[in-house]
Amino acid sequence: MGHGNGLAVDLYYPFWSRFLEDFDVFVYDLRNHGWNAVGPRSGHNVPNLIRDQEQVVEAIDTRYGPTPMIGVFHSLSALTALLSDSLGTGRTGDLSAWILFDPPLYKPRMGAAEFDKSADRSAELARRRADRFRGESEFSELLHHLVLSRAVPGAADLMASTVLRKSADGRGVELRCPREYEAQIFAYARTYAFLVNLGDVPCPTKVIGSDPTLTFSYMPSFNLSHINTVDYDFIPESTHFLQVEHPEECAQLMCDFLKGHGLL
Repeated sequence: MGHGNGLAVDLYYPFWSRFLEDFDVFVYDLRNHGWNAVGPRSGHNVPNLIRDQEQVVEAIDTRYGPTPMIGVFHSLSALTALLSDSLGTGRTGDLSAWILFDPPLYKPRMGAAEFDKSADRSAELARRRADRFRGESEFSELLHHLVLSRAVPGAADLMASTVLRKSADGRGVELRCPREYEAQIFAYARTYAFLVNLGDVPCPTKVIGSDPTLTFSYMPSFNLSHINTVDYDFIPESTHFLQVEHPEECAQLMCDFLKGHGLL
């Protein structure tokens, strides 16, 4: 299971913990996110994230042998899966199915100029956001009111503990993924989003989106013109953080899809 830009996979615990009894669950943080150390900014780009994702799947297969593997990816990690040349091709060690939550894809009806404007706005917001706080409680209080008002109880505290670390100078806490890195990916991703063709996915794929009737500050999520080429559902009254807002509903949609393809 992979996570979105600027986040950490432990934030999704209310969702992925529901699968621990029935699956071997492997969760990982993207480079420069979560528990990972921060490396050079020059290496923080979409091609490297794609290679990292492929290597995670290869490592699981090497260690545990051939067995059906399901890729469950949110936002940025969903985009990198769609851009991979090998994930989901059906070869030994590749993924048997994908569940993609709110992938950041280009909307033809929106128009290229408006899509670029949205990506620029997301990048600029990331660059300008506060990156240091006196403590986790200050951060979680802001999140609860501004971002996670619809989330399950405790989600704001969980996000604070997963996306923040103690500052190097010992004064308060700071973002684990530097804001400049997050902004850089927003700027990169708008180019790569144009390359995705949902009509040519290499394995059974389920797309679960946030509520398409709501307006978000994030990049556009799902291209509804492709609705006939993939299995698509959305969660009403949800935002980009749908897996921590409606974890039970997200899990049920995923399980129904896997049962329909004989994978559960």
